[in-house]
Amino acid sequence: MRLLLDTHAVLWFATGDAALSANARTRLIDPQNEIWVSHASVWEMAIKTSLGKLKLDRELGRWLERYVIDNGFSFLPISLAHTLGVARLPHHHGDPFDRLLVAQCEIEHRSLVSRDPAFDAYGIQRVW
Repeated sequence: MRLLLDTHAVLWFATGDAALSANARTRLIDPQNEIWVSHASVWEMAIKTSLGKLKLDRELGRWLERYVIDNGFSFLPISLAHTLGVARLPHHHGDPFDRLLVAQCEIEHRSLVSRDPAFDAYGIQRVW
């Protein structure tokens, strides 16, 4: 299974937060699955850390190395096709980062790991 993580799923997996569902955690540790973190999520975390809304146990670059790369996850860059894909989406979700994740899932044929049921209106597969 090819999984793209919503930002909260990345954070909760990394910190061992019980808010991450057991099903999601099982999928994330299954070596058969490909796990991806969007550059959109990295961008969102960078904004939130700079505003003091997100506290990490280390500088963001080192945090990503420790919790994304060291877990064998890959980064999904934002392409022109992804950004143009956002323009075609109905406006079920107002968060620009989340809308970009939807476009990436559609274009890259990935399932989204997220607890947010608003994604269901887009017809992408959501894992939780």
